[in-house]
Amino acid sequence: MPRYEYRCRPCGDTFEVSRPMAESSAPASCPAGHDDTVKLLSAVAVGGSTASGAPAPSGGGGGGGGCCGGGCCG
Repeated sequence: MPRYEYRCRPCGDTFEVSRPMAESSAPASCPAGHDDTVKLLSAVAVGGSTASGAPAPSGGGGGGGGCCGGGCCG
């Protein structure tokens, strides 16, 4: 089940709530009982691969071609 992170405006605490995706936009009360909360935007980082599943390129590796990236620029 996905976990969503929230921040409570009155007390400033951040907390997580596990709930189904269908309820992702439902309001959440903080553990201290405050109802004025905002859902935080979470970014998921996946290291070592790209979206296509290919290995992520390592900096400075071969290919030649200087500014053309291996193309045919004289």
